[in-house]
Amino acid sequence: MDPNMEAQSVTWDLTDLYPTPRAPAWTEDLNRGLERARLFHSSYKGTDISLLSPAAFSRALKEYESIQEEGAKPFLYASLLFSEDSQNHEYKTLLQKAKERWNDLENQLLFFRLALIGLPHEKLREFLAHPSLRDYEHALHFLRRFQPFTRGEKEEEIFSRKNLTGRSAFTTLFDEFTGAFSFRLEVEGEEKELTGSQMLSLLYSSDRSLRERAFRTFLQRHQEHQLVLGSIFNALILDAQVEDDLRGYQGPMHRVHLENEIRPESVERMMEVTESHYSLAQEYFQVKACLLGLPKLRNYDLYAPLPSSAKKIPFEQARGLLLQSFQEFHPLFGQIAGEFFANRWIDAPPRKGKYGGAFCSGMTPSLHPYILLNYTGNLRDVLTLAHEMGHGIHFYLARQQTLMNFDPPLTLAETASVFGELVMTHALLQEERDRAVRLALLCIEIEDMIATIFRQNVLTRFEHRVYQSRRDHLLTSEEIGDLWWGANAKLFGDSVEMTPEYRWGWSYISHFIHSRFYCYSYIFGELVSLALFQQSQEEGPSFRNRLIHLLEQGGSRSPHDLLKDAGVDIEQADFWEKGFRVIRQLIDELKSLGPWDKLCTNP
Repeated sequence: MDPNMEAQSVTWDLTDLYPTPRAPAWTEDLNRGLERARLFHSSYKGTDISLLSPAAFSRALKEYESIQEEGAKPFLYASLLFSEDSQNHEYKTLLQKAKERWNDLENQLLFFRLALIGLPHEKLREFLAHPSLRDYEHALHFLRRFQPFTRGEKEEEIFSRKNLTGRSAFTTLFDEFTGAFSFRLEVEGEEKELTGSQMLSLLYSSDRSLRERAFRTFLQRHQEHQLVLGSIFNALILDAQVEDDLRGYQGPMHRVHLENEIRPESVERMMEVTESHYSLAQEYFQVKACLLGLPKLRNYDLYAPLPSSAKKIPFEQARGLLLQSFQEFHPLFGQIAGEFFANRWIDAPPRKGKYGGAFCSGMTPSLHPYILLNYTGNLRDVLTLAHEMGHGIHFYLARQQTLMNFDPPLTLAETASVFGELVMTHALLQEERDRAVRLALLCIEIEDMIATIFRQNVLTRFEHRVYQSRRDHLLTSEEIGDLWWGANAKLFGDSVEMTPEYRWGWSYISHFIHSRFYCYSYIFGELVSLALFQQSQEEGPSFRNRLIHLLEQGGSRSPHDLLKDAGVDIEQADFWEKGFRVIRQLIDELKSLGPWDKLCTNP
């Protein structure tokens, strides 16, 4: 059976949210959310909340939280509809209306958020002594971290309006400008017009010539527009520096560290340990070259599939394997995963207009999560299903929290998803006897880890050096390219040959544009998850129950405290080493599947 055909019937059911996009309840909820925000504004604007009694403050805080949660529902529904068909005009209109209304709602509530940030320490301590407010301790302390860098309401409004013609404008320009790129390329004897995401997807092709032509053509187009792309990058860096200086942040990463609740020293230690293990990645690249029958990899070979490994797994088989492996890992994992399938919280088949890739929308505590896939039945799709199901389980378990404590910290957001992927990998390896498929499976898992740890380390080092250099002068595109080349050369060493066009590899990475220094959170999250998985293997069921407790807490505590409860301390010098042991084990397992003499002389 064609796995793609089988997945066609696995579509999500959004009627738990609204019966149809035209349901009166959607408009009613949209209007009610804004009306509640306006009423809240009129009730509390001008009130010194520090003079409220603890009981009155508790009522205000919970009303603020409730307005946001209820107001998000129509927006989240419109977002899901648009993700399943971005070419549907009705869905586009619905989402735009929801965005505008949500922005109005947030503006009505801005004054209260600023008041929470500005709460005096003694008053906050008095409030938190009240029984109804103890669960908000972390959320309120987290907001207060930004007190020294927050300005008055009028100044904050100026910052917000400035962004319309500053950061937001340049980000939109980047998205629209690069989104309009089209590429003509011969594929299977036919010249086609492709989008940027379609070009990058060709890096997974088994045809090396096609991978090379796609990679070179994609980067050459960005080089042609270096004036615009370099100007956007320079402008965004300067914009961030100006705002950071006005707010008083100490360096370009200060704000991000505060948001992630991580000490700068911990991040630096993590990155240094990662760099000390670049040789692991280089060793894998050499093995991958052997598997592909190449003397050395080039950039466009990194994700190439192995020969004779095109195994297809029907969706029903993937579902059965996932449920079995998750159940064996922890009964609660199996139970929750079963609900996703039984209740149609998954949209699996590729369709025209559907978002590419995959995601899990966590929604809110009062709403269950949804998963979007583009399942075609290859091994990567099977692992992606497990990865997103891990996210789904995390959000599901965190629903016992209120909205302000719901979302897990960014640095721990990948915990359950990495566990899910590793559990599925082990299950596939136990079931699979075909050597070629086992090799392919191990390669996929190792490559994902390299991309999430080592590559993100390169991106973070590059970004930091660009910000440092931009303080001195306006950077040319060539200077940015030199910094990019140098950061990547440290990872690749002699194991990968970088093509000349790769000097422009920085110019299409949207994280640099949308969310500065976002990338190191990937390193942290992946390494923490691998370290926890290693500990799970060593301790067994007792640790897995602690993992469930960690996931249930959502974002109600700091990453350090959540992990400490799980029995780990990120401040310990050897903590980060645990994650690299998992990668070492996978590479060793890959190398054990010889004989290598038929592939190369020195694996």
